Amino acid sequence: MSSPSPSTVAGGPEHRAGPQGAEAAAYADAAEDRADAVRRALAEDLDAGFIQLFETYQAPLFSTALRVSGRWADAEDLTADAFLRAYRALGGYPPERIAALRPRPWLVTILLNGWRNRRRSAARSPTVPLESAPEPVDPGADVASIVAGRETGAELGVLLAELSEPQRVAVVLRHVAELSPAEIAEVLGCAEGTAKSHVSRGLARLRTLRAERGDPTDSTDSTDSTDSTDSTDGGAR
Repeated sequence: MSSPSPSTVAGGPEHRAGPQGAEAAAYADAAEDRADAVRRALAEDLDAGFIQLFETYQAPLFSTALRVSGRWADAEDLTADAFLRAYRALGGYPPERIAALRPRPWLVTILLNGWRNRRRSAARSPTVPLESAPEPVDPGADVASIVAGRETGAELGVLLAELSEPQRVAVVLRHVAELSPAEIAEVLGCAEGTAKSHVSRGLARLRTLRAERGDPTDSTDSTDSTDSTDSTDGGAR
């Protein structure tokens, strides 16, 4: 199972800068149409449907793996493992469960579970620093503009590695995997207000880190209307 090319990671149909305003509804509709097509294909024939699932979500899943792990080789392994686990799981799903499947958050949940398991294993038997410096990403994979404006892929990886795990994962799920706040809350097992807060605080921390590295010009919007912090939710950190 090969990883997507840098250009695919940067610009596939499931991976582009998150839409804003009126465009968001149309984008959400298109994403739901793709999910419907995948569900229908899986219901008709599991093997053929899985190929469609893979082709639809490989690029955003790999990009998510790359941004949470910080290393290209790890992202390849995590993505391959997530799809393998997904295929095995689908084989045991009854038709009604496949009909209710939400492919993108489901795959991201499998991916994050695999990533956390690897981190726990590495913590028990460390052979390299757990938070080793992220490997540079091919300049063609311009995922940076999604999260923080003008950083190169490598620079963004370094900044993301400095966020707390909840903030890093939430920012990646929102601006790389392009999950909605409700889907992020589902994946993380928290309240939607907490998920929004993690995204908002993570983006604010990224802006601070950019400024500390000598780039006072921040082209990122100061607010994200879909990710505004819920001031009544005190659970986010």
